[in-house]
Amino acid sequence: MDSNQHEGLRRFFASPTNLVLLGFLGVGGFFLIAEHWAHLVGAGPLLLLLLFCGGMHFFMHGAHGGHGGHGGNAGRDDRADDAAPRDPNHKPDR
Repeated sequence: MDSNQHEGLRRFFASPTNLVLLGFLGVGGFFLIAEHWAHLVGAGPLLLLLLFCGGMHFFMHGAHGGHGGHGGNAGRDDRADDAAPRDPNHKPDR
């Protein structure tokens, strides 16, 4: 942290107005958590399930190469190619 940022923080905490603001925010945050703790605990299993699903989606993509990493032919109907004449000079798209 350079001296200008350090000096700015010192001035922020030296102001009585900012200290009162921090005090009110601290007390308000405490009562917000204290009064709504039952709601937070009650929603805990649902939030954990959602976080678990998102985490699995994020971390498990490495197992198959991410989106589009299934070989490029997923869901392709190869029966239409059987009726078409084959070109010996044709190179498949990759």
